[in-house]
Amino acid sequence: MRRFALALAMIAATAGPVAAAPEGTLTWGVHVTLAARWLDPAETEALITPFMVLYAIHDAVVKPMPGNNNTPSLAESWTVSKDGLSYDFVLRKGARFHNGDPVTGEDVKFSFDRYKGASAKLLKDRVKDVQIVDPGRVRITLKEPWPDFMTFYGTSATGAAWVVPKKYVEKVGDDGFKKAPIGAGPYKVVSFQPGIELVMEAFEGYWRKQPNVKRLVFRSLPEETTRAAALKKGDVDIVYLLSGPVAEDVKRTQGLKLVAAQPPGVFWLDFPEQFEQKSPWHDRRVRLAASHALDRQALNQAETLGFSKPTGSLLHGSLEFSKSFPPHAYDLSRAKQLLAEAGYPNGFDAGDLTPLPPYNTLGEAVSGYLQQAGIRTRPRAMERATFLTEWREKRIKGVILGVAGAAGNAATRLEAYVARNGIYAAGVMPDVDDLFQRQARELDRKKREALLHQIQQAIYDRVTHVPVYELAFLWAVGPRVEDPGVDKIKGFAYSGPYEDLKLRKP
Repeated sequence: MRRFALALAMIAATAGPVAAAPEGTLTWGVHVTLAARWLDPAETEALITPFMVLYAIHDAVVKPMPGNNNTPSLAESWTVSKDGLSYDFVLRKGARFHNGDPVTGEDVKFSFDRYKGASAKLLKDRVKDVQIVDPGRVRITLKEPWPDFMTFYGTSATGAAWVVPKKYVEKVGDDGFKKAPIGAGPYKVVSFQPGIELVMEAFEGYWRKQPNVKRLVFRSLPEETTRAAALKKGDVDIVYLLSGPVAEDVKRTQGLKLVAAQPPGVFWLDFPEQFEQKSPWHDRRVRLAASHALDRQALNQAETLGFSKPTGSLLHGSLEFSKSFPPHAYDLSRAKQLLAEAGYPNGFDAGDLTPLPPYNTLGEAVSGYLQQAGIRTRPRAMERATFLTEWREKRIKGVILGVAGAAGNAATRLEAYVARNGIYAAGVMPDVDDLFQRQARELDRKKREALLHQIQQAIYDRVTHVPVYELAFLWAVGPRVEDPGVDKIKGFAYSGPYEDLKLRKP
C-alpha cells in the first residue's frame, strides 16, 4: 500500500500541468456573406477566403502553419521516392474527426477523389494513383515527376489535401455535409445560417492542442460602417477589411487596434473580352490606356491608408519564382492618346466593372479613373458567392477587379488565371500555355524559374491584366483580445491558428 501511494506521489510530481479548459467567446464581424460551400473543402476556390472557415473546422494532410508552408498535420511525416514519382504520407495516430471516428487512409483517398475545386483537373491529370498502403499510410503516385506537387497539394493553392470523413459524407451526401459538416479541425460546428452566422465550439480532442477559446462566432457584416460600429459597441471582437475614413476613425478610437495583415494578394483588372476580336479590349493599346489611367498611389492612400504597394506585376513579390515589374505611370494624356490610336478618340462604353465583393469602393474609384480617360464603365456590386460562381463559369463581361491571396508560388497563381484550364482564366494564349506545361515538367530549378519569368514577361508586355497594388488587408481588434493571430501563417490573411488565439482574462 505504501509503495502504491509513493508511486502515485511520483506520478503527480512528474506530470505536466493540465491545460485549462477553453473559455469565452470570440466573435468576428466578417466582410463577406458566409457561403455554405466554404464548409466543404471539395469546392475550394483559388482564393484565401474559404480557408477562413477551413482552418477552424477541418484539417489537412499537410498545410501552411507558422514557420512552414508545408507543415505535417494529419500526416506526421512524408517521404518522396528517389525518382520523384511517389509520395508516402504516414498518418498521425490519434487524429480523430468530431464524431470520434479516426482519420484513416480511406478518408484521405476519398477526399482527394471527390475534390473538384481550384486546380482539380491539373492535379488529377498528373496523379496516377492514390493508394491506401495500410490504414495509417497513403501513397500518391504521379505519372511523371512534378516539382510543384507539394505546392499544389500541401498549401492553400488548393483544398485537395483537406480531409473529410468518408463514411459520414457517404451517409448524408454532399448537400447534407454542407448543412452539418464534420471535420478533424480544432472547432466543430454548432450552428450555421448561410450568409448570416457560423457558430463553432472547441473540439477538445484536437490532436495539435486543446483550443484556448471555447466558442468562435463568424458573423456576416458586409457593410463596412456596420462592422466598425459593432466593434466599437463591443458586439464583435475582430472585424475584417476596413478602408479609408472608417479605418482612420478606428485607428483613432481608444481601446481599438488597427492592423495591416500582409497576405500575398494583388489587385488587378481583368478583361475577359480581350480574346474576342471585335472587342475594344482585344487591342493592347486599349488595355495599356486603362493602366495609365490609374493613379495607384492615390488609390492606395484612399483605400488602405498607404499600407499597400503599387505594382506592375500580376504576382505578389513574396511568391517563389515571381518577377517584379514597375507599374505604368499615371498619365491621362498618354491614356487618351493610346485610345485615339486604337480608334477610340472619344472613348468607348466598356459595360460593367465588377469588383470582387466586398471591394466595391475600390471598384467605384477605379471606374472613376477610367472614366476620366474616356473608358466608361458602370460599377456593379454583387454578392460574393454569386460573383465567384459567375467568374468561374466565365459569365462576367466588361471589366473585373480581382484579387488573389492564396499561398503557393508563381506557378500555382498563374495556373488559376492564365493557364488553359485555370479556374478563372478567360482565354487561351497557346505560347504561354506551352511555357506553363514545360515549366511543370522542368526539374532544374534555374531553368524552371526562367520559364516562369518568360510567362510573367509575356503577360506584362501584352498587358493581359492591369495590376493595381499588393494588398495590405486592414482589420481591427477590440480590447478583449490578447492574441488575434495576425500574419502568423504565411499567406493567410485572417486570424490563425484558431487553436492558439487568446482572450484577455477579465
